[in-house]
Amino acid sequence: MTGEAVALEMRLAKFPSRALAILIDFILLFVVAFVLLLAASAVIPTLDDALAATLALVTGVFLLVGVPVMIETLTRGRSLGKLALGLRVVRDDGGPVRFRHSLTRGLAGVFIDFYATSGVGAVVCSLLNERGKRVGDLLAGTVVIRERVPAADAPLPAVPPQLAYWAQSLELSQLPNELAMAARRYLGRVHQLSPAVRDRMGSELGSEVARWVTPPPPPGTPAWAYLAAVLTERGRRESQRLAAQAATGLGGTPHTTPGAPQTPDQGEAAPPQDRAAPQDPAVPQDPAAPHPGWKRPTASPPAEPPGHGGLAPPS
Repeated sequence: MTGEAVALEMRLAKFPSRALAILIDFILLFVVAFVLLLAASAVIPTLDDALAATLALVTGVFLLVGVPVMIETLTRGRSLGKLALGLRVVRDDGGPVRFRHSLTRGLAGVFIDFYATSGVGAVVCSLLNERGKRVGDLLAGTVVIRERVPAADAPLPAVPPQLAYWAQSLELSQLPNELAMAARRYLGRVHQLSPAVRDRMGSELGSEVARWVTPPPPPGTPAWAYLAAVLTERGRRESQRLAAQAATGLGGTPHTTPGAPQTPDQGEAAPPQDRAAPQDPAVPQDPAAPHPGWKRPTASPPAEPPGHGGLAPPS
């Protein structure tokens, strides 16, 4: 629920993608631990056993808890494995996680989800929870979502055959473009929405579109089918209009090649040739000078009906 009281449908991450992200994180941590062990191999034999065990414990907790918590806090919920798979940890309300959320997830994940139950608790809790939460997510109030999804432009749903003839009689000239785009986005992801959200959004958009489009749909028509019929018919008419403009040369103007001489159309008399004496080619001609055979026309005032002040009489 956002600050404007708009309920958002978050795309929850599935269990396989979450497990693969955790596996990537553990592999990277194992590589870092192996490098640190090689670096300290020359120093560890010279230390006391208690001190060596303490350093090993502190290093293990730092790698398993400190590093993931620090990375999730700085990246707002994205570890390296989650970044690779397009996942993110967010709060239950969709907001970014903070240090306390990451710390709670990290401590519960290491000491409850994996150490106390050997990972079985995390798997069982994630499979039984409807939002895929493990124990650390339940304690921290967080959830893992899919942040990166394919950007494919989904086609419109097929229009039912019984609406095809009705759609041809629609009056669509008053439909706003913004409303048509909102309906297009809804139909593009209608199969990804939960049934409750899908029906509610479809009913709201259908009622709004029905204010601008006539005639109303047949009784019992689903909202998605009504919107699909309206947008499909709108796209068909737009395609026909663009095809007609392309066939007539952008609104009926015939195509001409720049610089080509203009020839009179068939049936049109050619302009009379000037029979005046030709100009002396040695004398330069002014391009702004009038044609030798041109005569100034006598202006005649247009006929003005009496009593109308120059305005056309009302029809």
